[in-house]
Amino acid sequence: MPIVAHNDLPTFARLRAEGQNILDPNRALHQDIRELHIGLLNMMPDTALAATERQFFRLVGQSNQIAQFYVHPFSLDTLPRGPEARAYIERYYEPFGRIREEGLDALIITGANVTHPDLSNEPFWEPLREVVDWALENVTSTLCSCLATHAVLQFRYGHRRYGLPWKMWGVYPHRVVDRHHPLVENVNTLFDVPHSRFNAIGRHQFDAAGLRVLVESEQAGVHLAVSEDGLRLVFFQGHPEYDTVSLLKEYKREVGRFVTGQRRDYPPFPENYIRLRDRAILEEHRYRILNAIDQGQSPPEVPEARIAVGLDNTWHDTAEGVVGNWMGAIYQVTNSDRRLPFMAGVDPTDPLGLRRA
Repeated sequence: MPIVAHNDLPTFARLRAEGQNILDPNRALHQDIRELHIGLLNMMPDTALAATERQFFRLVGQSNQIAQFYVHPFSLDTLPRGPEARAYIERYYEPFGRIREEGLDALIITGANVTHPDLSNEPFWEPLREVVDWALENVTSTLCSCLATHAVLQFRYGHRRYGLPWKMWGVYPHRVVDRHHPLVENVNTLFDVPHSRFNAIGRHQFDAAGLRVLVESEQAGVHLAVSEDGLRLVFFQGHPEYDTVSLLKEYKREVGRFVTGQRRDYPPFPENYIRLRDRAILEEHRYRILNAIDQGQSPPEVPEARIAVGLDNTWHDTAEGVVGNWMGAIYQVTNSDRRLPFMAGVDPTDPLGLRRA
């Protein structure tokens, strides 16, 4: 069922224009269908704020469970923002105080840009801990994406991420390693996931924390894991929410950083992502940029549109399946009153009945 456009957030109009089924709130009120209320804590920087919002809205809206989805975006006041992004958040996002008062069925926490090796020194650290601590007591399930996974592993389980020798950047094959969990039921057992990170939480750390690893990659490591009870916390280390062009846009930004002197080396290609023919086009473009810099001329723009038509998306269908299964699991164990997340007779330490399976 569709996402309900319960306010004037621009993402609703954008998704409707893409052909997605976005339900008018007046129509939603006249349908005898369960509601699920999902919070989206968007910690991404200004340049990626709206795109990340749209990506997660798409995944939620395209899940196939019988429910009306109300998505409530919010952010953290301590995150540095420019005037435009702050105005956008003040107009369209909800304050955490209201979300805490009204309750949620589920929560998604995005990644964030960081500037310190130790995450506890980041401005989001204490407010994020407050949100997660509240969610663990009041929300049926919280899905942590990338940096949020690293932060929760540190402050809840005492496992700090470690730096990688080089950036994990590209699209990597993953395998379902635990096929007896509802989140991976009826999804491809072998599928791709994009990654973009300089740090990692290793399999040994997930195991030591008592977490259950469901999906991992020989190249990229653990992607999907869950908490001891199987549902309360869900961890993504990759970015299954990415659009087809997300890594291309990131590559373009990195080329721009090279041109302006913000990085010394010319960026490599994201792995397993750009076709051989298009790599040749971008190599020629690299030569033209270096030549323009040497001659003091304005470098040419990355031919984004030309490359985009040749990109393949090998992850989105499975991402929809996993998120759809997550929505379905939440639907099964939540009460219609969002302030009472577990139905009578459901063991909150094992809400999916995994120990009885």
